[in-house]
Amino acid sequence: MLRVIVLSAFLLVSCNPKAQDSPNNGGLDVEFSLPKKLKEVSGIALSKDKQTIWAIEDQGNKNVIYGLDRQGKQIADVLVNNAENNDWEDITTDSEGNFYIGDFGNNDNDRQNLSILKVDLKDASQKSAEVVQTTKFHYEGQAEFPPKKSKWLYDCEAFVETKGNFYLFTKNRSKGFDGTFLVFKVPNREGDFEAKLIGTLKLDGGYSDAAITSAAINRTGDKIVLLNHKNVQIVTGFTENDFNSAKIQKISLGHNSQKEAIAFADDKTLLIADEKDKKTGGNVYMFNLK
Repeated sequence: MLRVIVLSAFLLVSCNPKAQDSPNNGGLDVEFSLPKKLKEVSGIALSKDKQTIWAIEDQGNKNVIYGLDRQGKQIADVLVNNAENNDWEDITTDSEGNFYIGDFGNNDNDRQNLSILKVDLKDASQKSAEVVQTTKFHYEGQAEFPPKKSKWLYDCEAFVETKGNFYLFTKNRSKGFDGTFLVFKVPNREGDFEAKLIGTLKLDGGYSDAAITSAAINRTGDKIVLLNHKNVQIVTGFTENDFNSAKIQKISLGHNSQKEAIAFADDKTLLIADEKDKKTGGNVYMFNLK
């Protein structure tokens, strides 16, 4: 087991950052190594009974959802028949256990076919699944495809669903990266919508500290975690239509890898997955928020 002790203090940031020191004695443990075929995991979500971890990969990979048991053994690969993997970047669930895939990867900020796919994924016995709802959207405020490189704020690799809405957290790819990200709200319905801008916030640090690669929401819906390569950011104090006043606690993981996926295993425990490269990654880690 790899134990990485978190040495840094909490850093609270918002649009007007305000620092506050608070000790943290958490750690990051390797729960298991991912199957070799899953080299570019971009999102994970747990079944309602918490016994199956469902994983997806991003652009250039198959339109398949992979099922793993809690020991990391692959127990399913479910082909999504009526969908193309343009750039699947995250997977999430709602309170009823329905699954949604975020096909909204937009590295060059020029896509105009962004969507969220609801899939009839039930259990590991399935060989295939269908998209039963497609939520198309475009971002409020984006008029150019792509905009100037100093305004590349329209990539997304992170979202959650709560109370009948999706909340998207963008990944800053701007020239002169400064940690700024946008929060958009989209209704969880079939249709084509303008994603409403409900927050402009800023994370501290460079790209590995502050570029957002995945998100998850807790059972009670009052805490959202955002993932970076080096950190977890805990978001609280938001409302349904406003994230600008949210508080964000940065927790250093003491560990740098291409972390791309996060999910709540329970109210106090996170599962985090990273991509495999030549020397590192390709693991699922357990992180205790306590």
